[in-house]
Amino acid sequence: MLPVNRGRAPHRAGMDFTDVKRKPSVLSKVVLALVLTVFCVYILKQSPGIAGTNMFSVHESGVTHVLVTGGAGFIGSHAALRLLKDNYRVTIVDNLSRGNMAAVKILQGLFPEPGRLQFIYGDLGDVKVVNKIFSENAFDAVIHFAAVAYVGESTLEPLRYYHNITANTLTIMEAMAAHRVKTLIYSSTCATYGEPEKMPITEVTPQVPINPYGKAKKMAEDIILDFSKNSDMAVMILRYFNVIGSDPEGRLGEAPRPELREHGRISGACFDAARGIIPGLKVRGTDYPTQDGTCIRDYIDVTDLVDAHVKALGKAEPGKVGIYNVGTGRGLFALAPSPIFRRSVKEFVEACKKATGVEIKVEYLPRRPGDYAEVYSDPSKINRELNWTAEHTDLQESLSIAWRWQKTHRNGYGSS
Repeated sequence: MLPVNRGRAPHRAGMDFTDVKRKPSVLSKVVLALVLTVFCVYILKQSPGIAGTNMFSVHESGVTHVLVTGGAGFIGSHAALRLLKDNYRVTIVDNLSRGNMAAVKILQGLFPEPGRLQFIYGDLGDVKVVNKIFSENAFDAVIHFAAVAYVGESTLEPLRYYHNITANTLTIMEAMAAHRVKTLIYSSTCATYGEPEKMPITEVTPQVPINPYGKAKKMAEDIILDFSKNSDMAVMILRYFNVIGSDPEGRLGEAPRPELREHGRISGACFDAARGIIPGLKVRGTDYPTQDGTCIRDYIDVTDLVDAHVKALGKAEPGKVGIYNVGTGRGLFALAPSPIFRRSVKEFVEACKKATGVEIKVEYLPRRPGDYAEVYSDPSKINRELNWTAEHTDLQESLSIAWRWQKTHRNGYGSS
């Protein structure tokens, strides 16, 4: 009698059919799991709180990590932009009392890659905050811009200036020493020279500041220089003159807070007058012992100024101190590449009128407390030792570039 097939074959066929149905299901789950894993890894890598912290907290071969204090401000943001373009790793620390978060956001948009740029909100006057920042980040160098920086305001609020400039620089130096950060580029000012007896100003011109801003900066310099005598820290001190201009590509500009406009740069006042924000321009002082009675100044384009800082960073050597004036070296009626490249305040106003195309109303007033008659530099040392020369020396062109940004940013960076 033949054995009866009790349905094994059909049953086996049924099993085979079921397996065929299940295999794609298992495979799809495996694929889904892999996709989710890859997605999660990608998100984690993009997270500044995870990947960013790790990348910024370790020294990496071939990468220079620069702390830029005051990097949300006018000069600091331009410096951060240049450093990022040159492939530095940048950390900006700013309390936003004078800076603009929108400028930082622009930089973040331009350089979104992990490990390129991070922003830390922090007050350099808080020792615990500063030490925490240094302990959590592996800095190779510090470019110290952060400072209140208005001569007139410094005469009204001197204690604020000594605290913000001098005391905060001491805090930075202590943190650098404690965490063995070996390179400092210090942003100083020609105001440390006061009213020199002769022009042009060289790096050995006696420093006799006449206002709290200049005095506070000189005290900060003294702290740095005294510490450097028994240290292998690489130090560069840049004393610069009146800064104008803005990013030639129109990404960044100068946007002081409204309440500070009266203390601000003459270029900002010119632009405000041209835009009708203020009724006209106030020129303080027409009785200085100069050819036209107004102050003589050495104006420096922010692009050139940033270039000087980057060159100083590249040339800084352990155990050595470099002190440099950063200016064009041209004062009133000096020869220049262009006849519209002027230096007196009156001539500056005329250049601003041409740059904006507006006939700005000018009111002449008594001198501003703490101002001095003439200041212009001898930049031969920085030219010789750092191979730096001011390239953007057409005053009207620099003002025209800045004016284009101002016209398209009537409210500065806005509320962002």
